[in-house]
Amino acid sequence: MSLVINHNLMAMNAARNLGESYGRLSTSTRRLSSGLRVGTAADDAAGLAIRELMRADIATMQQGIRNANDAISLIQTADGALQVIDEKLIRLKELAEQAATGTYNSDQRVLIDSEFQAMMSEITRIANATDFNGVKLLDGNLSGDPTLHPGATHNGDGVVSTGPLKIHFGTGNDSAEDYYFINIGAATASALGFWNPLTGANYRIDTQSLAQNMLSVINLAIISKDTIRGQLGALQNRLQNTITNLSIQAENLQASESRISDVDVATEMTEFVRNQILTQGAVAMLAQANSLPRLAMQLIGGG
Repeated sequence: MSLVINHNLMAMNAARNLGESYGRLSTSTRRLSSGLRVGTAADDAAGLAIRELMRADIATMQQGIRNANDAISLIQTADGALQVIDEKLIRLKELAEQAATGTYNSDQRVLIDSEFQAMMSEITRIANATDFNGVKLLDGNLSGDPTLHPGATHNGDGVVSTGPLKIHFGTGNDSAEDYYFINIGAATASALGFWNPLTGANYRIDTQSLAQNMLSVINLAIISKDTIRGQLGALQNRLQNTITNLSIQAENLQASESRISDVDVATEMTEFVRNQILTQGAVAMLAQANSLPRLAMQLIGGG
């Protein structure tokens, strides 16, 4: 190579190598400080796209878990109210049994019937008052199976959804995978069978015959109430299984996202030390290369 003054090719080469080594050193520093192998699209464009989709699914699954937990709280609220109604039904049967015997006169049966009517009114009040976050649970608004009763299907087009309660926990909108419905039957006194269509009022037990007939009606009411509670219990167990499944999915997806996105500290630290040595070497050689044109000045001065 000729000794020239206008161009210092060795310095240019050293400067280029310094820029490359320094750039790789900067990348290693960024990865080690952030913990991410993929910090920008330039690091891994395909990996970045996959990672962001995974992050969206993970966040959605975690919200789905919270949705399922909220649904369990709703079911527990409804079941707690039905437990109170259960106590009222037991008291109703006790009163009917008391009025069915012949040792009480008509005046006494009227008094018994007065408490009987109060208990039925309380059942209706509890059913109409039970709600979760403003959603009425036992008044019949959530009753009906959309697979069996097309007229009672869920409708979420309006500001207030109608029909069975739709619990959404999946990352999409596929009925088989992402949501199902909660149907809760009405638990008012009339819905449990205490309404007399002939008189347009609740049944009474102010006569011995009416009290005796009421015993079987109350049995059917208890069965209807227990059917609702049984369905709620099954739904709660299903939701708990759903939460477990979602937690496992989110955990596995988080592991996959980590393998794409997170930096291997041991490997990256090795690369950092390598680039650090190359950068230091390039700086030293650039300093040496910048001093070489002085040789030409020495030749000129010596001539």
